[in-house]
Amino acid sequence: AVEVMESGGGSVQAGGSLRLTCVASGLTYPRYGMGWFRRVGRQEREGLATIESDGSAVYADSVKGRFTISLDDTRKILYLQMQNLKLEDTAMYYCAAGLGAGWAHAALQSGIGFTSWGRGTQVSVSS
Repeated sequence: AVEVMESGGGSVQAGGSLRLTCVASGLTYPRYGMGWFRRVGRQEREGLATIESDGSAVYADSVKGRFTISLDDTRKILYLQMQNLKLEDTAMYYCAAGLGAGWAHAALQSGIGFTSWGRGTQVSVSS
């Protein structure tokens, strides 16, 4: 089974930067998709960025130009570099993974197809 685990969250002032890391284990299939999502309390989960094993990536408008998703395919490590953080970026951030190719970008909003989810890492942005 594929498992993912996030790290790198913390507290930062507005305008600051953080890098989140997600380590995937058991991901032996060569084609797969991974993504970053976030949730504030009981609000609806928000898709931030997805990346496929071929390196292609898409972003939500809310983070485009500020967040960068990247993937170390050899080590199966996913990153989210976050810059110019805003108060509204405060949330629990989740990493997710799913097998196969050609579906992850279409699942940015729904999350459908991502079968392995981490427990999350908290990001808190203060003024």
